[in-house]
Amino acid sequence: MNEILDALGRLIEDKSWKLLKNELKDLEPFQIAELIGELEKPDQLVVFRLLSRQSAKETFQHLSPDDQEDIIEGLAANSIRLTSLLNDLDPDDRTAFFEELPGAVSQRLVQMLSREEREIATRLLGYPQESIGRLMTPEYVAVKPYHTIQQVLDTIRKFGRDSETLNVIYIVDDSWRLIDDVRIKEIILAEPDQIISEITDNRFVALNAFDDQEVAVKVFQDHDRVALPVVDTAGTLVGIVTVDDVMDVAEEESTEDFQKFGGTEGLDVSYTKTSLFELVQKRAGWLILLFLGEMLTASAMSYFEVEIAKAVVLALFIPLIISSGGNSGSQAASLIIRSLAIGELKLRNWWYVMRKEILSGLTLGTVLGLIGFTRIFIWQQTGLGDYGEYWVWVAISVAVSLIFVVLWGTLSGSMIPLILKRCKLDPATASAPFVATLVDVTGLIIYFTIAALFLGGKLL
Repeated sequence: MNEILDALGRLIEDKSWKLLKNELKDLEPFQIAELIGELEKPDQLVVFRLLSRQSAKETFQHLSPDDQEDIIEGLAANSIRLTSLLNDLDPDDRTAFFEELPGAVSQRLVQMLSREEREIATRLLGYPQESIGRLMTPEYVAVKPYHTIQQVLDTIRKFGRDSETLNVIYIVDDSWRLIDDVRIKEIILAEPDQIISEITDNRFVALNAFDDQEVAVKVFQDHDRVALPVVDTAGTLVGIVTVDDVMDVAEEESTEDFQKFGGTEGLDVSYTKTSLFELVQKRAGWLILLFLGEMLTASAMSYFEVEIAKAVVLALFIPLIISSGGNSGSQAASLIIRSLAIGELKLRNWWYVMRKEILSGLTLGTVLGLIGFTRIFIWQQTGLGDYGEYWVWVAISVAVSLIFVVLWGTLSGSMIPLILKRCKLDPATASAPFVATLVDVTGLIIYFTIAALFLGGKLL
């Protein structure tokens, strides 16, 4: 693939447009999209204009949102070519593209569509944002239950060319309510004079047009289908959703969750399209909140000022204690948030999660505690460090503190996402920095409380 891209790149440099046009005819749309993604803006538009109408439509659907916008901007001066491209796009892909644009721009582009395509675009854009209705396409093949197999095949030949997929044919009554769906394999194997209703079982899975797109992701994960029908509240078939569109949604949701878990708000557009001001705005809120949280750490340390003054050696292990707790909390939060996202865990599993994290927290804490104790022992015995007359008690304090701080970290990291979900909030907002900051503050309290217990009457 890289060799092909290099060869085409040389043709672009030499401005051999005729040769390039011939080479592009032999490439798949996804390969052309990959080539365009590697080019500068002026060259992107040149290559795109060399494509045939059908190839341009299919290639555009494989481009990234950023490259799609660049192509549209470049074609703006050529309204005929732009209008042709927008009308040729599949309705679901066109709707997804319009959603990425500012409202005023998308409305201007909608007005460039033909009357029929404008009605489709307006109807799809009329569904709530992030709903399945925005994701669906009205291009499918539907037949009536009393049609023969031969009539169904005739309908497929007549309307199938414009259908998003022919893997599944939908059965509707005279009011267009969905009755069932039938795989094309079953239709091909049936007798021509057989009635289609004879090979249906009335067992189908459908999506509601007003449900959130995340619902579609979950349903596709649970059922091995390339497409699913979409109905309104009355059960009327209004469109279909294909697996490729759902995969795009899953990728967007994963990206947003990852951004939130990193301690920032989800970006509305890609990183390269986000302005400096908006990028700062998205990150500043969390940073300020975390900074205020870390100020509590300073307050906690000032509260134990007397203890630190009496036993300065305790201050040496503060980074060790709080980082271990924060790291264990971040680990637990990562695992639980991902399990919630893929549906592996439900709210009702909270007790199972708590029991498991208590055991894992105690085990991990014990391992780190033993390592901490061993480290102090070796340093004391070899002269690498001098922890004073009561070094054994200092080592015990550090070891026991690690057990309880790591335990608290794992419990916090695992329970906070569940609590947020119970409050109908996004569990991904239980970001790693948030959990780490929380455990930092409480970890100090645990550490000095345990140190006071073991070192009381000795160093303290």
